[in-house]
Amino acid sequence: MKTITTVSELRRALAEVRRANKRVGFVPTMGYLHDGHLALIEASRSRCDVTVVSIFVNPTQFGPNEDLSTYPRDFQRDEELCRDAGVAIVFAPGATEIYPAQFETFIEPGELAKPLCGGFRPGHFRGVATVVSKLFNMVQPDVAFFGQKDFQQCAVVRRMAIDLNLATEIVTVPTVREADGLALSSRNRYLSEEERRRAVSISRGLFAAMEEFRLGGRNVDKLIAVANRYLGTVDRLQYLELVDCDTLKPAVSPLHRPAALCVAAYVGSTRLIDNVIIQASP
Repeated sequence: MKTITTVSELRRALAEVRRANKRVGFVPTMGYLHDGHLALIEASRSRCDVTVVSIFVNPTQFGPNEDLSTYPRDFQRDEELCRDAGVAIVFAPGATEIYPAQFETFIEPGELAKPLCGGFRPGHFRGVATVVSKLFNMVQPDVAFFGQKDFQQCAVVRRMAIDLNLATEIVTVPTVREADGLALSSRNRYLSEEERRRAVSISRGLFAAMEEFRLGGRNVDKLIAVANRYLGTVDRLQYLELVDCDTLKPAVSPLHRPAALCVAAYVGSTRLIDNVIIQASP
């Protein structure tokens, strides 16, 4: 495994890969890797000859009062996990490699970036779209892998790839969860033991709504209400919405199109997001 910190070195390494007609998979991360990231790496290795993992805590997707300075970091551990997982290249650029002096060009996403997290984190998806587009230009992957937990991010990135005629296929990998259902997240480390116990209510509410749908429930308000019954243990519910999977607009009753039930909530001072896809079985 190679650890590379500059774009020029990355391009030289990948030129050799492409001369050998090998397929490149890419997993963009902000580090502090967990089993969810490893699932993305596994998906890449199953479909591609060479897997590149980027580790970069992107400053432009953090708001002024968010956790950029305290975001968990453990690069040595991340390197070891990537090596054990069969990653070929870890790309770990510094901030100035991504955003050189006088940088001023950003990708401005459209309607998909406005609801859900977009309504509470102004500029977040502008930062996400910009860094992902830059990383795509640097790596030029055949396929890029993202986790379903960041459902809106996946939608924004997929739209960007289509609109900008990017040659990269976008693959969404199902959310990886703890045994009790809590979605894996690097931010879970912020939770105390007591907060960790309460955080499980988020996934329990989502699963309860899925069960209501399985039993025949098609009323959007009822599905949301079922999930909401479990969320009294969180400290602040930011949003709980059922949205159309393609447009992210509010789902309409009776529910007949695939929809995502999305939640963002604070447990203690930690903001957690999660979602489930609600659709009829094929």
